[in-house]
Amino acid sequence: MTNPETLATLGENEALRRTVSRLKKSENTIVGSGDDAAVVKTSNNRFVVTTDTMIEGHDFNTEWSNAFDLGWKAVATNISDVAAMGAKPTALVVALAVPKETEITWLEHFADGLQAAIDYFAPTAEIVGGDLAQSQQIVIAVTAHGDLEGREPILRSGAKPGDILAVAGTLGQAACGLSLLQSGNQDAISAYDDWVNIQTRPMPPIQAGIDAFEATSMLDISDSLAKDAHRIAKASNVKLTINKQALDGYCARIDDVAARLDLNAIDWVLFGGEDHSLLATFPAGASIPRSFKPIGTVEAGEGVYLDSNPLDARGWDATLSTSQ
Repeated sequence: MTNPETLATLGENEALRRTVSRLKKSENTIVGSGDDAAVVKTSNNRFVVTTDTMIEGHDFNTEWSNAFDLGWKAVATNISDVAAMGAKPTALVVALAVPKETEITWLEHFADGLQAAIDYFAPTAEIVGGDLAQSQQIVIAVTAHGDLEGREPILRSGAKPGDILAVAGTLGQAACGLSLLQSGNQDAISAYDDWVNIQTRPMPPIQAGIDAFEATSMLDISDSLAKDAHRIAKASNVKLTINKQALDGYCARIDDVAARLDLNAIDWVLFGGEDHSLLATFPAGASIPRSFKPIGTVEAGEGVYLDSNPLDARGWDATLSTSQ
């Protein structure tokens, strides 16, 4: 039996060539991977750009996330931020640091996850470059670009009293999946694999962000509904009131799991992170895309309320939490 090829045995250049060869080209790319920088087309002179880093043991756990999962998640979480600005994802740059004993097949599966997520969420986008290096643990850094296609960017600061608060995507399901994984209960993990998959392979509503051109404010729900609602309230200098009854449907989907783990579904819905859904505000009478579900209102004042009760800004804290 031959020993598997690793980053150490192949070297960075060949390992990078083998990995990049699994990625597809896009019509938006003028100059792709291979030069010192990429050149990407835009429809006008404005584009959005965002970046995020995922660190092993802090942002993910390789005991339950394989290489394909991590490639998928790296793309999904970054282009969700692009869509939250109302832009269409066009190009990504991926920097990856892994231990020298990492097998080349792991790198190939990671690239397959990157490409699968692009094919699903943003088929006209492309991985246009990046970097591969050695480290003691896996570190994934992605920079994503998006084209506003002539539209104004949708900021967090535009919500106004009288607006409707709405959500596109899942709430609480990624946190539910994380709790299942952390429980170590393999029977429960297998029984509720849909929620586990939302944690390991997020499903952000990318097209919903592009379609939300009438939104007055919007952001990606990465840390929690409560915490990210506070961000809109603070940036827009308004009060957000969430209708608890509007959350019943989200709770109902995960109630049986919560009961099995002796936890509360409403806590996952309000305070769980990593759903990567979109929270937006729309003017009263606006044409709200069907993918958005109204969950509350915007009023004069400050803070975030669940019905008449103040809601704490609790959620995922990247400076404190580990192994998500």
